[in-house]
Amino acid sequence: MSVQTSMNAGAETVLSAQGLVMKFGGITATNNVTLNLQKGARHALIGPNGAGKTTLINLLTGVLQPTSGAIILEGRDITQLAPYQRVRRGMVRTFQINQLFDTMTPLEALAMTVSQHQGLGSKWWQPLGSKKHVIERCEQLLEQFHLSAVMNQETRVMAYGKRRLLEIAIALACEPRVLLLDEPVAGVPAGEREELLQTVAALPADVSVLLIEHDMDLVFSFANRMTVLVNGTVLTEGDPDAIANDPRVKAVYLGHGDELNDAVGTAAGDDHHG
Repeated sequence: MSVQTSMNAGAETVLSAQGLVMKFGGITATNNVTLNLQKGARHALIGPNGAGKTTLINLLTGVLQPTSGAIILEGRDITQLAPYQRVRRGMVRTFQINQLFDTMTPLEALAMTVSQHQGLGSKWWQPLGSKKHVIERCEQLLEQFHLSAVMNQETRVMAYGKRRLLEIAIALACEPRVLLLDEPVAGVPAGEREELLQTVAALPADVSVLLIEHDMDLVFSFANRMTVLVNGTVLTEGDPDAIANDPRVKAVYLGHGDELNDAVGTAAGDDHHG
């Protein structure tokens, strides 16, 4: 009751991790982590390798069950729900390592996802023209994610940046209200990054996004709120300016802060020109 009641007071919080602890034997991977994702947020979770970011995401998505603590999605306790049940309730995740079917085309992958989401189940393989609303939604996603030109290519022969775009498109085909992006530019060559960055920036405003990312350029161009995780514990949270100027963040996470300062300067320049 106390968890539900506390959430009612903050109606704009769509996803809340409350005091999450995850222990593996004698190791505490997540130590009393509390994080609130606001409606429409562009929220980044950052921290050095081994900080506990992936563990936290696995807890939020149901891959792991916490030792203690609670996870609340739109006012409902989902701590015990399986991953697929969380997807049905509107929380969808992309993965740091690409999770696509190599022999499927983008059109086939999206048709399968859209059909399943619309309750058509195994009928996705039927001629696409027979379900007009399915093909229309697929066409929208293919255009939105710059995949129309490769929609009939097998995924395995596509450029890696396009594969990452397709993964996000599949996630969006599930019509999430909360989207967890796990290092979307990881492994993407420099020449393919700009298209991916622009597409991430153009995600629908009504989708609340939690971004896990090492790339500071992406973090500072995208996020309006940041949480810094160190050794499984929340070090600090704030807006980009507060994080950029926090000496603890520079010392613990970013050394002398050169990478942080460069990213902040780039983001400021983009804002000035755009």
